[in-house]
Amino acid sequence: MIPPWDPSGSVGPNTGIDFYTSLLIGTSQTSAIAEKTKSTMLKSSPLSSTLSAVGKSDWLVHRTPFYYGWVIMMLATFAMIMTTPGQTFGVSVFIEHFIDELGISRSTVSTLYLFGTLIGSMTLTYVGRLIDRFGPRLIMVSAMGFLGLTCLLMSQVNGIILLGIGFTLLRMLGQGSLSLVSSNSINQWWVRRRGVILGISGVATALFGMGAGPNLLNWMVEQVGWRSSYIILGLILLVIAVPVAYLFLRRRPEDFGLLPDGDKIPATAEQTLEEQTQAPVSEDNWTFAEAIRTRIYWVFTAGISSIAMLGTGLTFHIVSIFEDNGLTADMAAQIFFPLAITMAVVNLISGFLVERVRLRNLAAASMFFQALSLWMVPFLGIPGLSFLFAVTLGTLFGLMRTVGVVAWAKYFGRENLGQISGLFSTITAAASALGPVVMGVARDQFGNYESILNPIAILPLVVGIVCLFVDVPRRTVQ
Repeated sequence: MIPPWDPSGSVGPNTGIDFYTSLLIGTSQTSAIAEKTKSTMLKSSPLSSTLSAVGKSDWLVHRTPFYYGWVIMMLATFAMIMTTPGQTFGVSVFIEHFIDELGISRSTVSTLYLFGTLIGSMTLTYVGRLIDRFGPRLIMVSAMGFLGLTCLLMSQVNGIILLGIGFTLLRMLGQGSLSLVSSNSINQWWVRRRGVILGISGVATALFGMGAGPNLLNWMVEQVGWRSSYIILGLILLVIAVPVAYLFLRRRPEDFGLLPDGDKIPATAEQTLEEQTQAPVSEDNWTFAEAIRTRIYWVFTAGISSIAMLGTGLTFHIVSIFEDNGLTADMAAQIFFPLAITMAVVNLISGFLVERVRLRNLAAASMFFQALSLWMVPFLGIPGLSFLFAVTLGTLFGLMRTVGVVAWAKYFGRENLGQISGLFSTITAAASALGPVVMGVARDQFGNYESILNPIAILPLVVGIVCLFVDVPRRTVQ
C-alpha cells in the first residue's frame, strides 16, 4: 500500500496518493496516476512537477465544490474543540473530585499539574519541527489517538503517580500538540484572509469548547461519574476524531496546484498550467534563527505567557475562588458560557481588525484586561460582578488567541511556522503551569487568593505597556 506521507521528508512520486484515494478511485486508476506523476516529474523541475502532479492526484481536494481551505478550517476548529480534555477549563471540572477521592491536598494537585505541564511543554518545539517536515496529518492523527488513550488512562487514576502521568500527557497532547497543529493547519491554507478565518474558527471554538465544554463535562460527571466521563471522552477521540482527521486533513494548497485563500491566477497565452499554479504568494518567509532574534517575538511571547500563566491559574481554581466569595460550584461552571460568548465575539471582531489595527495594540489590550480580571477576584460576591468577570476573561482570552495564532504567520511566513510557533507554545505552556501552583500554594498558606493576585497583576500591566512600543520586524536585505 502506498503510504500517505513520505517518512524521509522528501517529495517523491507517491506524494498525495493515499489509502483512501485508492479505495475511492480504484487501484488501477491509482497506479495510472502514479505512473503519470513519475513521468511528469522526470520532465521538469522537482517543485513544479510536484505541484502539478499532486494537484491532479487528490480526488477529495479537487472534487470539493468550494475551496478546500474551508474544509481545513472546519476540521482544525473541530480539532481545537477536541483539545478540551487537555485544557485547563476541561481539567478544572475534575479537580475537586481528584482532591476528594484521592485524598490529596490542593497544593499537591497544583504541583502535579505544574510538572505535568512543564514536562509536556518541552516537546512542543520538536512537534513543530515534525509538522514542518511531515505535514499536519500525521501529527494531528497521532495527537488525537494518544489523547484518547490518555483519557482512558485518566479513568483508572488511583494515586498521585498515575495522576501526574495523566496530567503530563493531557497537557502535552491536548493543550500542546493538538492545539499547535490545528492553528498551523489554518495558517497554511489562508494568508490574505487569515485573520477573518481564524476569527470564525475562534467563534466556534469558544462556543463549543470553552463555552459548552465545562458545562457538558459537569453534567456528564453528575450523570455517570468522573471516571466514566473520561472513558466517553477517550472513545469519542479514538472512534470519531482520529478517522475524520485522517480522511480530510491536507498539508497546504500548493501541494495540490492551488493557492492560499482560493485565489486564482489570470492565465496568459504564454503561461503553462504549471506556471499558473506556481505564482508566489506575497509573504516573507523567515528562518527560525532569524525570527527568534527579533524583539517582537520575545515581547509578544512574554505577554501571552503572562496571560497563559495567570489565566490558567484563575480557570484552574475557579470553583474554589467562587466558593471563597460565597458562591457555588454550579455558579462557577456557569460563567464559562458568557465567557465563551464574549470570547467568540472578540475573536471575530479582532480577526477582522488584524489587517487594520497593529497587533501590538491588541496584545497590549489583552494584558490590560488580564490585570483588571485579577483585581476583580476579591469582589466576585457583589451581585453582577461575576458576570463582568466572565466578560473580562472572555475579552482577554479572545484577544490573546488572535494575537498568538496570527502573529507568527503574519510576521515570519509559513515555511518554518511549525518550529517558530512551537518554541512559543513551549514557553507559554510552561508559563501556564506556574499559575495554578502559585495560586494554590497562596490559598493554602494565606487562606485567600488576593494576597498573590493583587501584586502579581502588575506583571501583565508592565508587559502591556512595553508592547505598545515594539516595532514590526523588518529583515535587512542583503
